[in-house]
Formats: sequence, C-alpha cells, structure tokens
Amino acid sequence: MIKSAMKPRGVVPTLTLVIFLLVGCGKEISQMSGWNYNDPKNGGFEVTPYLGQETGPGLILVQGGTFMMGRVEQDVLYDWNNIPRRATVSSFYMDETEVANVHYREYLYWIRRVFELDYPAVYRKALPDTLVWRSKLAYNEPYVELYLRHPAYQWYPVVGVSWKQAVDFCAWRTDRVNEYILIREGLLDMNPNQAADDNFNTDAYLAGQYEGLVIVDMPDLDPNKDTRKVRIEDGIFLPRYRLPTEAEWEFASLGLIGNTYFERVTERRVYPWNGHYVRNDHSKYLGSMMANFKRGRGDNMGVAGRLNDNADVTAPVYAYWPNDYGLYNMAGNVCEWVMDVYRPLSAEDNDDFRAFRGNVFKTQVRDEEGAIAEKDSLGRIIWREVADADHKDENLHRRNYKKADNISYLDGDKTSSLYFQEESLEPDELKKMMYEITGEQPTTMIDDRARVYKGASWRDRAYWMGPGTRRFLDEEQSTNWLGFRCAMVRVGSPVGF
Repeated sequence: MIKSAMKPRGVVPTLTLVIFLLVGCGKEISQMSGWNYNDPKNGGFEVTPYLGQETGPGLILVQGGTFMMGRVEQDVLYDWNNIPRRATVSSFYMDETEVANVHYREYLYWIRRVFELDYPAVYRKALPDTLVWRSKLAYNEPYVELYLRHPAYQWYPVVGVSWKQAVDFCAWRTDRVNEYILIREGLLDMNPNQAADDNFNTDAYLAGQYEGLVIVDMPDLDPNKDTRKVRIEDGIFLPRYRLPTEAEWEFASLGLIGNTYFERVTERRVYPWNGHYVRNDHSKYLGSMMANFKRGRGDNMGVAGRLNDNADVTAPVYAYWPNDYGLYNMAGNVCEWVMDVYRPLSAEDNDDFRAFRGNVFKTQVRDEEGAIAEKDSLGRIIWREVADADHKDENLHRRNYKKADNISYLDGDKTSSLYFQEESLEPDELKKMMYEITGEQPTTMIDDRARVYKGASWRDRAYWMGPGTRRFLDEEQSTNWLGFRCAMVRVGSPVGF
C-alpha cells in the first residue's frame, strides 16, 4: 500500500523505459542528461561500443597479480640490490619471443627506404653494432660479417642493440601496426612511397597532421561536420609498444600462473619452470637443458654427439620450452633490456604497484594558440619535458609531482645526497649529486643513463637465469649477449569479459 501510494502516476518504470528506448530507437541514453548518445539531432556525442583490446602482432597476454619480487637465491655477489618484497603488476602484453634478426632487418629496411635519401643519418643511427662480436683472443669474425644478415641466423635474437635503439624500434613498431589497422579497416590505402616527413606517425595522425592515401574517413555525427579522422575514443588504435618494466619482465618470466591454486601459489620458482635444476625431467626429453646458458668454463654446448643445449652462442628465438604464459627464452639465450633506470635501492624506494624508476614526464609542444605544434622533419610530433625552463609554474599546485625528471627521486636527488649543503652550491649543481659522473675520473658507474637488463645469456652461468637477478649497462652501449622484447599495456579489464 505504501509503495503504491508513493509511485507517481503516469510514469513508466525506469528499466522498462530504457529497454523501450534502446529497442525502439536504437539509441543509448545518457544516465546523466537523458539525451541520446550517437544522435546527430542533439549534437552527435559519440560513445563507441567496445568489446575489448585487440592483441597486437607477436604479443601474448600476461595476466597480472601479486608476487614476491626479487632475489630467490643466495646473493653470491653480496650486492643486496634486489631484496625480496611483495609487489603487484597489472595485466599487460609481452612478445612471445625476443626480437629476432629478421624483425630488426625489417625495421632497417623501412628506415632506409623512407629516410635514406633525405636523412641518411637516421639509418646509420639504427644500425646494430656488429663489432660487438669481436674478441681480442677469439676468432669471431664470421659473426661480425654474417650474424645479422645471413638467412641462417634470421630467427636468432638480434644483438648489438643499445637501449636507445630498442626504444626507437618500439616507436616504429607502434606506428606500423596502427597504420596497418587503418589499412585493414579500409580507411587508408597502402603507400609504399612514403619518404621523409610523409610517413605514418600515430601521434601526428591523431593531431590531424597526416593525410596519407585516405580511402574514406569516419562519418562524423557532429551536425556541423561530415567526416573525421580516427580518434583514441574509437578504440581502433593499439597502445604504444615499449620495453617492459623490470617488475613486468620478472613477473612474466616466473610464470607463476601455472602454479596457482585459487589464491595460493603452490610452488615458488627459482627459474621460469618448477624445480631447482636446469634439465628437463620429462621422460621424453629427460636430461635436456631447459635454456641456453653456459654450463661451466669452456663448456658452451656440451660434447659432440650429445650437445647439452644445442647452441654455441645464441639459439633460435623459438628454441626450448615456453613458460606457463607461453613466453620463450625468459631464462637464457640473451639478456634483455627493460625500461628501468638502475638504482641499488629500487627495492626499497619503488611503489609496490606497477613499480618503475625512470619517469621523465613529457607533454606535446603547443603553439601560442594552444594547438599542437607542427611535426618535425621526420614526421614526428615534438614532445618537451613537463615544467621545463619555459613552463616552470605549470605544476605549481600539483600534489603528485612538481618536476618532469623523477629518475633520481629519493635516490640521487639533492635531498637524498649525504653531503648536500644547499647554501654552498649553485642551483645547477644540486640536480643529481649522488650519481653524477663528472671529470676524467668518474667515481661511480651508476647514473641516469644506467639501464637495467634482466635474465641470463648464452655466456652466463645458471645463477643469472633466476628472474630476480639484475644488472645494468649504459643506455648507449651494446653487447653480443644482450637483446630485447617489446611489451604493451593492457587497457580495461585485466582478464577481458
């Protein structure tokens, strides 16, 4: 009686009204304003139905979660740079294998075709350093001449690539994949004659600074316009390819999804497989090595007729067995670059959710009218550091950060420097006292260019195959035992719907 008396007369129940409008008119209704979405009659605000993120080429979904990050074996070097701590990693995508020579040669071919005529330095900058194979007391010249380009090695991991070159590869891959998506969807035609700044760049396209061979644009529901370019809101473009963070790489390498029973990890791992040994215990492959590593001094591959890992240096990227995520060679073959800047105390300082050190916040350069500035001569949108010298006050009232460069936050900035004395130093000398290399005799190997690499390589002992081990190298250097693989953020639900 009371409920019946309180119901207003002549009002259709809300759920029935929504169903009637959705079925009868085919329009989704705003819960805030009551106006139709996707209706040009009322202005055409668009809301795109989205089923989930497309898996990019070469990627595998790594479902995130909590895990014990850090050292799982005795710290034989007594570095104490990766003490165990619990952390959470969001779901993300990672390459099934390391980037192979054939993949990198595809990149080089594109760079040469597009830029060599006008900007040959771009191609030279991208070339791997094949001389990393040379050794003063070993005959490695065949690798110098053949490893990158000979078809026998095309599915072997690329080496001689610096951290900076790996980052550039990720950016190129982002643009090529998103360009292909537009072609696949019938919006853009292939353009094999791209040159100089007339090449597809995702940021430039979104800023309206790339035309290309357009077949058809998206219909625009704005009554004042007919067509438009694809926008982020359409969910067509994939997020950026990038290097994985140290936490992501370590989580993916462990592959604990195979050892999870409800919310309990039934067995902790030393390597990306179960057990405390490096040989396969399956009857069919009994005794076979699980990864490509160096068993001992002078033993890279075992005895003739019974090679223990079937590889003297690197092995094909699909060699050996994948871990429980389906990722190959997460223990051996080549070490792999990650995004992080190295600090010995990252374990103590980093957040326990999506841990990462290396943030330098940037924003797109804009002109005096607020529009995104014109792209550069290579077809790329120009980025600048947030709150640079010309924009000192733009973060004045922020609580989460005050400056762009946060690499040395809590470990290397002026407040964490033992001998910091504000009154005795000039402002320019206060930036990174602890890890700054100055003069001809540097006092430290660690600075803001020191990048973390993870895992073991063909020339490492089994100790380094543990996912918790970590080492570092200058971002502009490269070796014959260091490669990389790409990652991508997972947007929306961590598991899908």
